[in-house]
Amino acid sequence: MNGSTRNCSPSVVVVIILLGIILALLPLGSRGYAQSEEDERAWFGALAGLSGERMLADVRTLSGPAFNGRQAGSADDLRSAQWVAQELTSAGVQLPLIDNKGIAFPSTGAGKEEPVGIMASMVSTPLIEPDPMVRTGAADQLVTAQLGKDYLPVFDSPSADLQGQVLFVGYGMVDPAQGIDDYAGVDVKNRIVLFLRGKPDHYPSPVNHADKVRFARDRGAVAYLTATGPIISPYEIRRGATGRPSALYGQLSPDQALPGAWISTKLAETLLAVSGDESSPDHLRTLQEQLNNAPAARSRLLNRYASLHWKTTIADGLLTNVVGIIPGTGPDTIVIGAHRDHFGRPAGLWFPGADDNASGTAIVVHHVRRVELSVCADTVAAV
Repeated sequence: MNGSTRNCSPSVVVVIILLGIILALLPLGSRGYAQSEEDERAWFGALAGLSGERMLADVRTLSGPAFNGRQAGSADDLRSAQWVAQELTSAGVQLPLIDNKGIAFPSTGAGKEEPVGIMASMVSTPLIEPDPMVRTGAADQLVTAQLGKDYLPVFDSPSADLQGQVLFVGYGMVDPAQGIDDYAGVDVKNRIVLFLRGKPDHYPSPVNHADKVRFARDRGAVAYLTATGPIISPYEIRRGATGRPSALYGQLSPDQALPGAWISTKLAETLLAVSGDESSPDHLRTLQEQLNNAPAARSRLLNRYASLHWKTTIADGLLTNVVGIIPGTGPDTIVIGAHRDHFGRPAGLWFPGADDNASGTAIVVHHVRRVELSVCADTVAAV
């Protein structure tokens, strides 16, 4: 949420978003200044149907304990899909029969053998079991980091039971065409690399997390730590980046993934402190400034160690999307949608997912439940 809406109440914010949907669904002629009386009545009728309180109630339902964070592929997320399908049905929205190629799961269509309104495909769902542990420090004086405050495991990491010396590798990038090799001159084998999130200011191309993990794995690293640097770009600030660890999927296949954790900027500064002197917290900032100004590698082996311990289980589940159709009289179809899944409960931590994205799902559901659908001549697909 940007600064222009940060001081609004949640109900005002969701109503503002829904107004945009209504504008998009009005007949084309009513989007100009000259509206017919019929269009004007439809518009005010749509406005009268808005209920911020009802949308907030739906957000609370979707982000409540009953759906357990709606992790994609989980039974909890399937129940949330069935709840959305039932809400669409109650609003009079048509749920089409969908051919899911023989996949069987409970359907909202009573008495029907085929699923109604729910698209499904099989996915493998990783889950880190409760009570993971990350410890850092001198080899013989490792200190247990605090889950959530100091670190979060990358949620699709493989199981970890290892210890290694930490090797700082800058942004963890390799691009010979741009003169960048953060691994130049260092031996990564059997070590745990620490790389900064994002990219240096001078680098022109996008950089993704998965590539950084591949660079580390291909050079023999056994695990990785990643952290937001103390210098945060305006773009990252707008996205809500802070010095705290965040929830993250590495999005690598099991044969390419490494155990990894997102650590806090403060913990990274402690690991980078010169000669183990924790009174030098600006050392990481200095290194980041140097990396941002020139492509020269600033990698170095630290006199600090880390150990990572957790168990990851993999279960097959259903990735589901709910589809509702509101037939119109015009030739076009307007699609309104929101993603419904979230992180679930990895490592024993509950991620409710109110703003990512129960709020968007609630707006779509509320639109088809409350707004006078006769204002739209086009077919509407709610997904």
